[in-house]
Amino acid sequence: MSSIYQNIITSSLKSKKLLAVLIDPDKMSLENAASFISKVNSSVATQIFVGGSEVDEGITEALVIEIKRYTNLPVILFPGDVIQITDKADGILFLSLISGRNPDYLIGKHVEAVSKLKSTNLEIISTGYILIENGKQTSVERVSQTKPIKRSTIQTIVDTAKAGELLGAKLIYLEAGSGATHPIEPEIIAKVKKELDVPLIVGGGIRSSSELESAYKAGADLVVIGTAFEDNEDFFNELKK
Repeated sequence: MSSIYQNIITSSLKSKKLLAVLIDPDKMSLENAASFISKVNSSVATQIFVGGSEVDEGITEALVIEIKRYTNLPVILFPGDVIQITDKADGILFLSLISGRNPDYLIGKHVEAVSKLKSTNLEIISTGYILIENGKQTSVERVSQTKPIKRSTIQTIVDTAKAGELLGAKLIYLEAGSGATHPIEPEIIAKVKKELDVPLIVGGGIRSSSELESAYKAGADLVVIGTAFEDNEDFFNELKK
């Protein structure tokens, strides 16, 4: 398989928008994986992300193995903890929660992960992860014990994203959180994108094709949708190839 990151870069340069379907191992049973992935394959999705904030050990690997039985799309780990790392996937977003100040999620968990990552062939993609408040506490906020950045402080969001890039992040990820009441505003996406020289990922709260298009038009290179598909698989019908 060609480099996952290089594909994202090439797509960004060509203004080809990407869509990742996020699957939480804690919410997807192995029995339902085949039918769900069939719908993913029929959609415009270009990647599959697998991960969650609170997942028991071994569950992620079992689900990744099952997913890869039914798709040729790249399967990328979106881990909430070191125990979710598995060499059965194709790549991993090496997330640093740069919106927070908990050292465990800035560097601590990453140090723990190194010995596991060294024994895999995963493509490791350094990603600056920024949690944006959405009106309620998310699982990321609860588990990481960090506060999201307020939507009203746009310059802080922009500066945090740029700082992540300058520190070496290959991707910047703006996240409203699982089950967000509303997506990140186009104004925020546009201002962050204007300052970046690396691709921008946006996720959280997107529940319609119009909201998806709005994120793309504002500058998102890759949009991540999870809860919307969990709550309503018919959403896939709006995103047919």
